[in-house]
Amino acid sequence: MDYAHKLFDKIPKTNVSSWNAMLKGHAQNESHRDVVLLFCGMKSMDVMPNCFTLPIVLRSCLRIGAWREGEKLHCLVIKGGFGANPFVGTTLIDFYSCRGELGAAYGAFVQMPEKNVVAWTSIINGYIACRDIKTAEFLFNLAPERDVVLWNIMISGYIEANDMVTARRLFDKMPNKDVMSWNTVLNGYADSGDVEAFERLFEEMPERNIFSWNGLIGGYANNGRFSQVLSTFKRMLVDGDVVPNHATLVSVLSTCARLGALDLGMWVHLYAEGFGYKTNVYVANALVDMYAKCGIIDKAVDVFQRMDEKDLISWNTIINGLAVHGRGADALSFFSQMLNAGENPDGITYIGVLSACSHMGLVQDGFSYFQMMADSHSIVPQIEHYGCMVDLLARAGLLNQAVDFVMKMPLEADAVIWTSLLGACRVYKNVELAEMALGKLIEFEPKNPANYVMLSNIYGDHGRWKDVAMSKVAMRDTGFRKMPGCSSIEINKNVVEFYSVDERHSERDHIYGTLGFLTKLLRLPGYVPDSVELVYSS
Repeated sequence: MDYAHKLFDKIPKTNVSSWNAMLKGHAQNESHRDVVLLFCGMKSMDVMPNCFTLPIVLRSCLRIGAWREGEKLHCLVIKGGFGANPFVGTTLIDFYSCRGELGAAYGAFVQMPEKNVVAWTSIINGYIACRDIKTAEFLFNLAPERDVVLWNIMISGYIEANDMVTARRLFDKMPNKDVMSWNTVLNGYADSGDVEAFERLFEEMPERNIFSWNGLIGGYANNGRFSQVLSTFKRMLVDGDVVPNHATLVSVLSTCARLGALDLGMWVHLYAEGFGYKTNVYVANALVDMYAKCGIIDKAVDVFQRMDEKDLISWNTIINGLAVHGRGADALSFFSQMLNAGENPDGITYIGVLSACSHMGLVQDGFSYFQMMADSHSIVPQIEHYGCMVDLLARAGLLNQAVDFVMKMPLEADAVIWTSLLGACRVYKNVELAEMALGKLIEFEPKNPANYVMLSNIYGDHGRWKDVAMSKVAMRDTGFRKMPGCSSIEINKNVVEFYSVDERHSERDHIYGTLGFLTKLLRLPGYVPDSVELVYSS
């Protein structure tokens, strides 16, 4: 644009076309304030705008929220007789709709003597954006011409209004469906949690593109069907009609992180290298997260250090990953590197930093970082940060200080904080505080039997068997059973799940035979299992 300005300044006599070229150039480069300023210069030079000038300036006013300047432009439109122009009229509709001024938007629409399908689409979309689906439907039925874009916008409006029944009914009436129409309804079913519906729709699709596959994969992921995410990705590769893109890889890597599917995650890493993932911060972040959550923290660090570009999520992922793995010193080192790189931390960053201090027992440092969060970065501590501080004190054995900290908190302690204290009470054998923590937990989670399990284990450590029995009765009185532990393991490129005391598993004999063999090996060097905890935690 600097060179364009130099050329523009050398023109002996500028006309509206040369001004339009400059205005369009600034708009394309997202320099919307410069567009407005340049237009003011154009008016001072007595150069009359035309129907191409006004839409450019109006859109720039919209982008930067220059509402007053936009209203002045509307006056210019009326005085210059540009209201009949479809480009100008449609831009005015968008300008007022985005402000939520539907009356003014409709006024601009009515003043257009000839309304094409773009103008109808613009006004209907304005009402949908302002959540007036009834008026949008009324105008849609009046529209003399309805192209595929208008149909898609109306269907999307019903989906945004959580009315999938009407959205599907309108979709079935749509004369010329394109792949975007199918994808819109697919994503609508996925967002509403109707897994069977979006599965059926995907199979009905006459044509699929990358957004169709990503919609199916994302739908499974958002609805907790992680095994189907991986099977769909494999099916996508086998079909071979559509090549995965960065969004696909991010979804699959996130699922691998959740399931611990390390082998597939490593394969996706190799596949991503063909895309040049180092230049794509989203894929690189997903790789760091996948390796960290699968326990290969050194590989996560390696991917992070090789990234061409890092954003806040990159730093947060590696800092929190290191903290979770007990690598507190490395987490704090990366936090220092983050500050030196000029990246401003957020609340999630400080959760990792405070957790690192907690794992290392750095009580004083933890309080320093807690204070730094507010003083240096204006971050208001949330319940998660207070929870980290309670955990820091509890892990260090400073149980009385932890309780005192809880009582002085500006926020009410939640179940996570009291569970943290209850766990510390077992380590440091503090029965009285454990009973108090359980009392608080019962207020939050009266039906959660896991709290009684933890307290009964503490009683067992002290040989208080009558109290153990009473805890067991109280646990039964909740009417709920503790959810059994669930493990997942990747075998032959498939993720297999099994539960604690899983009598129904097809490989139960082999699993428990192997478990018995491992137990015998553990006992050889003198290991004594904690039978009390095993009885009540299962």
